[in-house]
Amino acid sequence: MAAEDDSFLWDQGSILSRDLLSATSAQLCYENLNTSCVRIPYSTGPRLILYAVFGFGTVLAVCGNLLVMTSILHFRQLHSPANFLVASLACADFLVGLTVMPFSTVRTVEGCWYFGENYCKLHSCFDVSFCYSSLFHLTFISIDRYIAVSDPLIYPSKFTASVSVKCILFSWSMPIIYGFSLLYSGANEVGLEDLVSALTCVGGCQVAVNQTWVFIEFLLFFIPSLVMITVYSKIFLIAKWQAQKIEKMSDQTANAAESYKDRVAKRERKAAKTLGIAVAAFLLSWLPYFIDSIIDAFLGFITPTYVFEILVWIVYYNSAMNPLIYALFYPLFRKAFKLIITGQILRENSSTTNLFSD
Repeated sequence: MAAEDDSFLWDQGSILSRDLLSATSAQLCYENLNTSCVRIPYSTGPRLILYAVFGFGTVLAVCGNLLVMTSILHFRQLHSPANFLVASLACADFLVGLTVMPFSTVRTVEGCWYFGENYCKLHSCFDVSFCYSSLFHLTFISIDRYIAVSDPLIYPSKFTASVSVKCILFSWSMPIIYGFSLLYSGANEVGLEDLVSALTCVGGCQVAVNQTWVFIEFLLFFIPSLVMITVYSKIFLIAKWQAQKIEKMSDQTANAAESYKDRVAKRERKAAKTLGIAVAAFLLSWLPYFIDSIIDAFLGFITPTYVFEILVWIVYYNSAMNPLIYALFYPLFRKAFKLIITGQILRENSSTTNLFSD
């Protein structure tokens, strides 16, 4: 999330200013370097609590999404174009937990970046790429659910494996190209050269983003979010209409074709509801962060450090929420998780296990 690093750049400047006023309360990231950034450390108690909270989120994001990917790829009953899209989403969230959250934990708690200048920029690229990849995956998943609910009988012929692969490729390639080209070209720092130069110090991860690119990032969030909200609003209306229709039809008068169609429609509505909860959680996690990024970029970075850190970690924690949502609302995933955790996945022919059985 490049906007995050822009605010972090400003926060480092604030820390430097406070250090001039209160040198006794601050320390250097690297005590033997005059060019080191200044930090104001937490006391032992708060540091341990923050490490525990952020560490738990990191483990949950890594292990939870690994469970989702393993479940879908191993169990044949979960092999479907839609679930492969879900597995790809889990991969993006898994990479957030693996390549972004551990390093951000140290930066947030210690107030310094100890992993080198090169990985600072790479870390920011991973942040942007994988988080936007999650967003695009969720957008395609919402469209998939709309097709499934609106016309469940012809849905398998519309959302095929090839369509799923195209959605997955776009959801990965677009964010990666955007994130890496923006940060490695330096376009994000145009107009901020003096500020970057003045605040550059050893131990800081300072990736500035100007107003233009903050606004573009907001649009990249807003447009897919608007698509998801619109699609799920239509899904809700269709589901309501289908439920009313089913209530009017008695089992005695319904023919076999209509009865089968109703069962399929009910199953697809339930899947749409589960993924709708995941989308809602994503939007609620991300919206405060992007609103604050816009305010900061245009009003001079007025957000206090601790407030911005809270918003950033709410976004990170979203990568750990989806596996919990699947476990709570999806019986098939719940049973698959149980089989993996208990080691039954190692049994011969475990991939053919009937996940519908009790």
